[in-house]
Amino acid sequence: MQIENYIDGAFYPPIQNEWLDNFNPSTGEVYGTIPSSNTPDVEKAVIAAEKAFPAWSNTSIEERSAWLFKIAQAIEDKLEDFALAETIDNGKPISLAKKVDIPRAISNFRFYANAITQFSSNAHETTGRNTINFTLRKPIGVVGCISPWNLPLYLFSWKIAPALAAGNCVIAKPSEVTPMTAFLLAKICQEINLPKGVLNIIHGLGSQVGQSITEHPKIKAISFTGGTKTGEHIARTAAPMFKKLSLELGGKNPNIIFADCDYDKMLETTVKSSFANQGQICLCGSRIFIEKSIYTKFKTDFIEKVKQLKVGNPLAKDVSLGALVSKSHLEKVEAYIKSAPKQQANILYGGKKVTVEGFEKGYYLEPTIIEVPSNQCALNQEEIFGPVVTLLPFSSEEEVLSYANDVRYGLSASLWTTNINRAMRLSNQLEAGIVWVNTWLNRDLRTPFGGMKDSGVGREGGHYALAFFTEPKNICIQYTAN
Repeated sequence: MQIENYIDGAFYPPIQNEWLDNFNPSTGEVYGTIPSSNTPDVEKAVIAAEKAFPAWSNTSIEERSAWLFKIAQAIEDKLEDFALAETIDNGKPISLAKKVDIPRAISNFRFYANAITQFSSNAHETTGRNTINFTLRKPIGVVGCISPWNLPLYLFSWKIAPALAAGNCVIAKPSEVTPMTAFLLAKICQEINLPKGVLNIIHGLGSQVGQSITEHPKIKAISFTGGTKTGEHIARTAAPMFKKLSLELGGKNPNIIFADCDYDKMLETTVKSSFANQGQICLCGSRIFIEKSIYTKFKTDFIEKVKQLKVGNPLAKDVSLGALVSKSHLEKVEAYIKSAPKQQANILYGGKKVTVEGFEKGYYLEPTIIEVPSNQCALNQEEIFGPVVTLLPFSSEEEVLSYANDVRYGLSASLWTTNINRAMRLSNQLEAGIVWVNTWLNRDLRTPFGGMKDSGVGREGGHYALAFFTEPKNICIQYTAN
């Protein structure tokens, strides 16, 4: 499979004719190539987007909405193909791709097809001065959308859909590790005759394509999801150019469990929040804090539940965890696990590579549970982003609140308690952009999504994304009353 760039409604090889291997993480083998694009490819896409912008930005809201509905329906018509591509590319179980990733991408397009028709502005009458102020929301122009490898189409569409709905033209870069569903999306856009230049998809390395998008003077806004270090670099590059920035970065999310919780529901959900997508979700609860009175029971029951998870070929129906996304990422996660003894941490379960028959070169790893001596160790402070969770008991609300907040990140938190007063107290004090009480990954697309501290700046979702991809323009009119 040879992937190509999608520019101005057509497919092109990279201008410099340089290519990257695309690996199947479940086999460890190369199964295709993708463009190793660079500045000339980005420039070509920007020219196409600039040409398309006047017409696209002046289409009616109803017309842009109709195009997003067409994209959503076209993905739904090929859901099986998209799910298979996502699984082969990413290593996640195909059941997850079918039930979560691809349906969510479809929902993203449909949501913003509807949301743009409800996106309103304000008007203010100044009595006594015969003055009316009203605010318009105007599309920015050409915008850049850079998405990660863990939820490839899910997060790719989460950026593209509101950008297009608001009337912008998009230069989009999917992760070079998981490019396939973005390529399939481009094919769909060509098949349904989406106006040329409205959406352009450029493949390649972040250091080349991502850098070119970030520093291009005609790209007026950047929406990025990925690592905190990359986010810092984007901010340093874009800030002097006064670009709008939305950065959804790393997380080291606490999962706080009190003795008065609905224990069975908590246990089942905690297994999911720990190891869904091999723990490669920025919202996974990787630090589990358990009230001391139920700590021993939880530890025993949690280990027993995790032992039942099956690691294997992600195309198999009964598999719970597939392969990690790449060899380098597997090695990174392994290094954290191997460092546990030096941190006086105890590996309670897992931590070893898994050899899958017929897929011996795949990047498989056991779900891993580590008991840590304190919240200050690297295992609790640094983002591992794999199937690894830590356990630490606590005695009081004050103690666990200090643990939860004493980290550089602030993306999400989970809280398990039936005490409504405690739930309200702690939810208000937790330093996180999202707090789930007695649930996890329960998302309403109308709500703001994003984090505090080193987890980023800005919010995605609902009208927050439409506001980001538009500029407010106030118009003041004074009239003669008589």
